[in-house]
Amino acid sequence: MASTVGKVIKCKAAVAWEAGKPLVIEEVEVAPPQAMEVRIKILFTSLCHTDVYFWEAKGQNPVFPRIFGHEAGGIVESVGEGVTELAPGDHVLPVFTGECKECAHCKSAESNMCDLLRINTDRGVMIGDGQSRFSINGKPIFHFVGTSTFSEYTVIHEGCVAKINPAAPLDKVCVLSCGISTGLGATINVAKPPKGSTVAIFGLGAVGLAAAEGARLAGASRIIGVDLNSDRFEAARKFGCTEFVNPKEHTKPVQQVLAEMTNGGVDRSVECTGNINAMIQAFECVHDGWGVAVLVGVPHKDAEFKTHPMNFLNERTLRGTFFGNYKPRTDLPSVVEKYMSGELELDKFITHSVPFSEINTAFDLMLKGESLRCIIRMDE
Repeated sequence: MASTVGKVIKCKAAVAWEAGKPLVIEEVEVAPPQAMEVRIKILFTSLCHTDVYFWEAKGQNPVFPRIFGHEAGGIVESVGEGVTELAPGDHVLPVFTGECKECAHCKSAESNMCDLLRINTDRGVMIGDGQSRFSINGKPIFHFVGTSTFSEYTVIHEGCVAKINPAAPLDKVCVLSCGISTGLGATINVAKPPKGSTVAIFGLGAVGLAAAEGARLAGASRIIGVDLNSDRFEAARKFGCTEFVNPKEHTKPVQQVLAEMTNGGVDRSVECTGNINAMIQAFECVHDGWGVAVLVGVPHKDAEFKTHPMNFLNERTLRGTFFGNYKPRTDLPSVVEKYMSGELELDKFITHSVPFSEINTAFDLMLKGESLRCIIRMDE
């Protein structure tokens, strides 16, 4: 890679030219990294529902043409001025949020919401100079959440890159750079279920299943999956779910169903749908006195959370989380080590794999609800 340092790299990228239209594999020019930036050769990337959501652009500001992608694994090709913790050849995971290590949030043991580098879905340029590092025939192509991993090379702020064990297989651990870590951390770091406790998981997509996996690792005795699609129940057993509730199959509110199943309510609940009704149900289903509900899903911008204040006065706790409360640079390497030691299982999250040329297949699989995670092999 030494021959490309300081030079513009021409490579392939999957460009979204407009909302909801298939991505187009184009030759793009990727500029060298500037101060506090690194240029990374992406080897494997996966598709997260967040990519699909912003590609559809139904509820947010459309920013096009754009290179999506934010779950990935790669190798540092070169670094910009001021970068001290990364070097060419390092194996890394890009992350959609960051850790500058200097702000009040980064210095707090209780927060991972970096003032400088927290997610900004509207920004399509680099934070340093307000310019894009991608172009086609001189025309800029916009970035996505600071990562843009649907490109053979990408440029990312140093604070959004986690250096990991080079022995870790990038085609597996790449899924830790977003959804799996979010669900896992929501349970382990935020809900913190005691051993032997009862946990309800609302939504059994990839993030919800990762939350169930976290409950399994924590030693929960009952893990109740709640989903409107009963077809998901059998697969969820592999992630530790022991029982299931489909709200459509009950005449009572699901929080009441869960309370009756668990002698007054579950000890912990984790909501992974973004549906405001599920959020309210997840809170109201926890036991009074000690129950904790954790919200992970992102609701509609006009949604309102409504519950009776007595639910709080009766000592139920409601919490939210962002990226599972993991600090990307500090904490992700240890999550990778959980996989390397065999404690954390990742293979069961990966249901499909396609070459880069067939990236639109990954979108089709997710839109049909047929995949959890589809790995995209960049070198094919």
